[in-house]
Amino acid sequence: MGADRARRHLVIFARQPRLGVGKRRLATDVGDLGALRFSRYALDRLWRELGVDPRWTLWVATSPDRPHDWVRLGRPLPQGPGDLGRRLRRVVCRLPPGPAVIIGADTPGVTRTDIARAFAALGPKAAVLGPAVDGGYWLIGLRRRPREPLPFAGVRWSSVHTLDDTLQALGDAPRALLQVREDVDDGAALRRALRPRRLR
Repeated sequence: MGADRARRHLVIFARQPRLGVGKRRLATDVGDLGALRFSRYALDRLWRELGVDPRWTLWVATSPDRPHDWVRLGRPLPQGPGDLGRRLRRVVCRLPPGPAVIIGADTPGVTRTDIARAFAALGPKAAVLGPAVDGGYWLIGLRRRPREPLPFAGVRWSSVHTLDDTLQALGDAPRALLQVREDVDDGAALRRALRPRRLR
């Protein structure tokens, strides 16, 4: 089990929760304090659900790059500058060998079962994606074998084309799709995500 964990890498892409920074569309609907509370809640829930599972090593790709004192569980790894594609490539290339699964911190309903399914798909498949309602994806996993593409170039990020562009960038590489989920980007999505939960 320890050897398996060393070879599997789960990465949470996360921005340090700060008042007035990040989640601007959500803040427009629920205010800066509401957006901050969601950011803290989402990270808390992901850490509780995913942070101590023996089947993988947890990393947190941080923005800004420093400080790291807010990272409660997992090994911090700076995202660095650039668009999302450059940051994803940088983080993936800095990880030790082994399959990698990456999620964002704005889909707090992700479970250990979801992550286990993603890693299981990366046996026969080169990539696995969890489609999002808005045309992007809430998860991407890569087997990371030599000569398998990193599908981050030419992608129209944060658009309805993101998933399709990423699938096209994978070329003929075999891939699997998980269930569709919704990122929390606005007040309506937040209400759906928390039903019947409540922020505390």
